[in-house]
Amino acid sequence: MTGVGKSTDANDIDEKVSDRQLFRVKSGRYYKIENLTYSYPYLTRNSKMLLDEIGKRFRKKVKREGLKGSRLIVTSMTRTTELVKGLGRTNINASDNSPHLHGNAFDISYSSFSFIKLHVTDCDKWYMKEALAEVICLMKEEQKCWATYERQQGCFHVVSR
Repeated sequence: MTGVGKSTDANDIDEKVSDRQLFRVKSGRYYKIENLTYSYPYLTRNSKMLLDEIGKRFRKKVKREGLKGSRLIVTSMTRTTELVKGLGRTNINASDNSPHLHGNAFDISYSSFSFIKLHVTDCDKWYMKEALAEVICLMKEEQKCWATYERQQGCFHVVSR
């Protein structure tokens, strides 16, 4: 597994950013960063590149179906051991051994997306979920990542390899 050592708190995150072990991730052309309550908007270089690639492939795929400009929504990134303690009460998938603690995992919502289209149908939403699943599955087959489908959290949990 790639990644950095676990961070206990925000100061540890800041230190890793200063040492260029973690890099800030901002909303952009391919994805939107949700308000992160239990994580920080930082990833390792490889994980950020993976997220960018997933976003590019997804956007290219949905553009063909008239959903040009649609973006993914990232719901979680790097966590600290301090945040995992609080998250454990609401998220059964929270773990002391999570790759989120090492800056090389992120969660992408499959239940909500950022649309430019004025009238979004249920069919559009279903298509977006399927398109995202196909992109992630292909990247998994290319051995660029590991990924799991988290039913209760409504997201794909993705870890860079």
